[in-house]
Amino acid sequence: MIDWSGSYLDEISTFDMYRILKARQDVFVVEQNCVYQDMDSIDQYAWHLCAWQKKSRESELEKAEKTLMAYLRVVFPGHKYAEPSIGRVLTTQEARGTGLGKQLLERALLYIDQKYPHQHVRISAQSHLHQFYAAFSFVSVSEPYDEDGIPHVEMLRRAPGLVGQQ
Repeated sequence: MIDWSGSYLDEISTFDMYRILKARQDVFVVEQNCVYQDMDSIDQYAWHLCAWQKKSRESELEKAEKTLMAYLRVVFPGHKYAEPSIGRVLTTQEARGTGLGKQLLERALLYIDQKYPHQHVRISAQSHLHQFYAAFSFVSVSEPYDEDGIPHVEMLRRAPGLVGQQ
């Protein structure tokens, strides 16, 4: 069973933020063998979407623990790009191949469409995930470029009703 939460930075508990930062480090630094500046002073200008799996402990005295299975942040317009953007998208190793990443992105796009109607969404996508994002109507708007030693491409999802405008 997956529990979803969407929160602004000041609403996230210390323990949950620790879990988020650990997952980001596990995926983007350790798994991808990449040194980069994860703490980029943008988290406070973002809405954080998390998929949690609760795990009960055997002892009734101990609280049920939860594990972060998937995460992303929606960055407010004007803080990374002029448009709202999505970043730090991850699914943990345990969650990969379950469809959770698709659910995560669907929920983020629904949030953006409600919060920022009639605005495009811009992302910096790892090139090997181009097809994943293309399935959500993102199109490449740049040539491939290197970001922290990993090939990326800038992609844009045009807002419904604004097709043809950039």
